[in-house]
Amino acid sequence: MKLTSPAFKHNELIPAKYTCDGEDINPAFDIEDIPDDAKSLALVVDDPDAPAKTWVHWVVYDMPVISHINEGSIPGKQGINDFGKQDYGGPCPPSGTHRYFFKIYVLDQELNLDEGISKEDLEKAMEGHILDKTELIGLYQRQ
Repeated sequence: MKLTSPAFKHNELIPAKYTCDGEDINPAFDIEDIPDDAKSLALVVDDPDAPAKTWVHWVVYDMPVISHINEGSIPGKQGINDFGKQDYGGPCPPSGTHRYFFKIYVLDQELNLDEGISKEDLEKAMEGHILDKTELIGLYQRQ
């Protein structure tokens, strides 16, 4: 399975449009080679380089099995991010260049969870149901 974006390549800079310095909308994504028995997708975006902890930027789950996520879209139910919102929160590092991990999980079922759950609750609910996963890493440094 492979996750790519027309906005940036793996381990390259994320354009400011998709960050707190720009429109703060999610970039578009393409998902290739999804297993045939997939029932839903989940997406987690986080920053392991944040000062105090891994900072959660976006939590999406119960997504249909799709091969494209549109820019600025809400492709499924949204969990809560570390900005305290049920939404995409773009890269906004306090200093230096940070890595942002865009992780797609393919699940053997829909999770049927309420909106607003945490990344940790999503990870617990996905245990034993992940068929495949892949990630795309983008970099960002404030201008």
